[in-house]
Amino acid sequence: MTLPSKLSIAALSLSFLSPVSALAVEKTVTSQYVDTSAYLTSEADIEAWYQLTRSLNQNFDAICGDTFCEGEYSNIESLRFRCSVNDQTGQLGQCVWVFAASNEEVDPATGAVTVDAQTWSCQVPLAPSTTIQQLLTALAGTAPLYATLPNTQTTIYEGLGDCL
Repeated sequence: MTLPSKLSIAALSLSFLSPVSALAVEKTVTSQYVDTSAYLTSEADIEAWYQLTRSLNQNFDAICGDTFCEGEYSNIESLRFRCSVNDQTGQLGQCVWVFAASNEEVDPATGAVTVDAQTWSCQVPLAPSTTIQQLLTALAGTAPLYATLPNTQTTIYEGLGDCL
């Protein structure tokens, strides 16, 4: 066997391997859910998200004493509003608003303080296939707690009534 024929055989065997190695390298793109802060990239969208969370906190603080904070827990605090977003489609998986509160009692005989701590994870009543862009648009402004959620007849405030 001459050198050119050995090279031809080597080249031929490599050509058979090329499609196999190309298949091995090919990746399948699968979608996954990420936190909203990891999904949003434009400065305007990021600012809209932060404004939404600030406004929700302000809206809740303004009504807490007259509504949700009248019962056993008078110090309910908003901890975080968080949403999951499909990284390929922008559709929301779920949004939750987490709250915490406590009730403390002092034992007059011993001075011991007994703490009853409570947390709530309130799911936002989103319509199926709602996107983060639809949510940001619908809840823009100073009163997102009372704004109608996209493709629904309800608000975040009404959803909290079922949770807190």
